[in-house]
Amino acid sequence: MRGVKVRDPGGPEVLEIVELPDPVAGSGQLLVRNFAAGVNRADLLQRRGLYPPPAGESDILGLEFAGEVAAVGEGIESFARGDRVFGLCAGGAYAEFLPVDASLAVPIPSNLSYESAAAVPEAFYTAEDGLFSLGELEEGEAVLIHAGASGVGTAAIQLAAAAGARVIATAGTAEKAARCEELGAALSVNYRERDFTEAVDELTGGAGVDLVLDLVGASYWDRNIASLRVGGRLVLLGLVGGTRTEADLGAVLRKRLRIIGSVMRSRSIEEKAEVTARFRERILPRLESGELKAVVDSILPFEEVRDAHIRMEENLNIGKIILRL
Repeated sequence: MRGVKVRDPGGPEVLEIVELPDPVAGSGQLLVRNFAAGVNRADLLQRRGLYPPPAGESDILGLEFAGEVAAVGEGIESFARGDRVFGLCAGGAYAEFLPVDASLAVPIPSNLSYESAAAVPEAFYTAEDGLFSLGELEEGEAVLIHAGASGVGTAAIQLAAAAGARVIATAGTAEKAARCEELGAALSVNYRERDFTEAVDELTGGAGVDLVLDLVGASYWDRNIASLRVGGRLVLLGLVGGTRTEADLGAVLRKRLRIIGSVMRSRSIEEKAEVTARFRERILPRLESGELKAVVDSILPFEEVRDAHIRMEENLNIGKIILRL
């Protein structure tokens, strides 16, 4: 089979499509013939040597797949050869075949293409987990969602708005900000033109938001803390804006804030299976009905994987970039 390997840590030019041995399905696993893979920031970090796969996982890039079952491992009765499935993996999605634990595979609704299905897992799993399981967002609350035009951002805006929350989203262009409002944001901010703390004050009357969903990190720390109301929560999901900052811990104490960090990739299969089960119960039917939508920015052939990474690194995408195998 063909798969993407990193020759040496570096830029997109180090990505190579190589021939690899075909994997097999072990006990409790499915062998998936992969037709589409989502591109994520984690892939860019791994390519640069900054985010190695968890121990024992494939060093092939790619964290979300969509394809059909090619073989069924021992002990699996819930899937059969030919079933359309998608889901998360800890690595291996930039390849024509990959083994996945059956508990992490989800049937693809009939209204979703393989490309649309591949745009769902990382975005919607992460958004649902950050907003509700960790962030405890409730109807009527206000939430600030950073990187609103990203895959996670576009999913989070839809989920928060559907839950009856007031959403403020940040984005880097007027076009992206407009798209955030189309998805359900009550207010969107082009952070290159306006300080998002002003927008928070505008929407909340100076009270602050109940929750910040942050994919940026250090460069937003002080303004995130300033944007939170007393008793607010900050859920940190990404660090594209840096990993280190000087923190005024007094503000955390005075406001009685909760700071929660989360990653999905390094969780155990059992933990990921719980997230997957919640997704199947709470979100999958709404994707099938069309209430929620996977936002696909672009679909590139597998052979253009370098271009896909360049597009993401230049922050050109609105929604997910997908590789078609």
